[in-house]
Amino acid sequence: MTGARLTTQKPDKKLLIGIAISALCLFLLFRKIDFRKMADAFAAMDYRYLVPALVLTFVSYYLRAVRWKFLLAPIKSTRLGNLFPSTLIGYMANNLLPARLGELVRAHSLGQKEGIGTSAVFASLVLDRLCDGFTVLLVLLITFFTIKLPSGMERVQHGLVTGGYVTFALYLFVLAFLFLLRWRTEFTVKVVTRVLHPFSARLAEHAGALLVSFISGIRIPTSISGISGVAVSSLLVWATAIWPVDLMLRSFGLFLPPSASMFIMVFLVFAVMVPASPGFIGTYHIACVTALSAFQIGSEKALSIAIVIHAMGFFPVTVVGLYCLWRDKVSIRSIGVTNTEEQLREP
Repeated sequence: MTGARLTTQKPDKKLLIGIAISALCLFLLFRKIDFRKMADAFAAMDYRYLVPALVLTFVSYYLRAVRWKFLLAPIKSTRLGNLFPSTLIGYMANNLLPARLGELVRAHSLGQKEGIGTSAVFASLVLDRLCDGFTVLLVLLITFFTIKLPSGMERVQHGLVTGGYVTFALYLFVLAFLFLLRWRTEFTVKVVTRVLHPFSARLAEHAGALLVSFISGIRIPTSISGISGVAVSSLLVWATAIWPVDLMLRSFGLFLPPSASMFIMVFLVFAVMVPASPGFIGTYHIACVTALSAFQIGSEKALSIAIVIHAMGFFPVTVVGLYCLWRDKVSIRSIGVTNTEEQLREP
C-alpha cells in the first residue's frame, strides 16, 4: 500500500486504458442491438422481483461486515455499527474511483472509527479478498460440475467439466501453498526463490520478501469459532449475492436452475478484474451477456438483464455509501494525505 494521493494532475494511463476497454465493450454490445426488442424486454419485466433482490444485496454487504469482524478479531473487537457503514463506503468508492481505491477508503474509514492503523485494517482486507477468492473458486467448481446447458451446447458443457477438474486442482494447490506459507514460512519462501532464481535473481529476491511481508502482516483467526465464522459468513456472502441474479432472471421470465445464476456470477467476478472505467461499465455487461448466451438467450434480452443486474449492484450501494460518507464527514480527497501521515508515524 502506498501513501500516494488519490488524485493526480496527470491523467492516469491505467484509467485511460480502462475507459477505452469499456468503450470498446459497449460498442460491441450495442452495434447490432434491436432497441425495440430491448424496450419490449423491459416492458415485460416483472418489477416485483426488484424489492427482494435489493434486500438480499444489502444483506450480502452486511454479511461482509460480519466476516470482516471475524477477520479483525485477532487485532481488536470491532462494532458492526462501524463495520457495516465502512463496508458500504468502500464499495461505493470502488464504484466511483479507479484502480479499486475503495479498499483504501474502506480501511481508512474503519481505522478512524475504531482507532486502528490503516495498514493493519488494510491487511485484514487482503485476507478478506483471499476469502472471496476461495469461495468463488468453490462456486466455480460446483458450477462446472452441476450446470446443464441446452441441447447443442455439448462441447461447451464438456469444456466446463474439464475446467472443473482444473479448478479443483488449482483450489487444492492454493490451499496447500497458503498452509505451508503460514506454518512453514522459511521453507516455503526458500522453495519459491529457488524456483524463480534461474529466471531472474531479482524477481526471486523480490518475491521472497513480498511473501514474508504478506504472511507476517496478516493475522489469521485461529480459534474454532473464528475460523467457522469466516467460513460460514463467506458462504452466506456469496449465496446472498448470487440469489439476486436468479431473481433478476425470473423478473424477465427466465426460470433457470440455481447453477445458471452461479455461472453468471462467476463471469461477473472475472469481469471486474479486467481494467475498465469506474463502475466496471461495459466489461460487466459483456460478461453477463456472454454467460447468458450459453443458455441461448437473445442478445436484446441478455443485455437488458445485464443492465438491470449492474444497476442493482451499482446505484443502491453508491447512494447509501455516499450518505454514510457524508454522515461521517469524511473527505475522499483527504484520505491519501492522511494515510501518508499515518505511514510516517508508524514504525
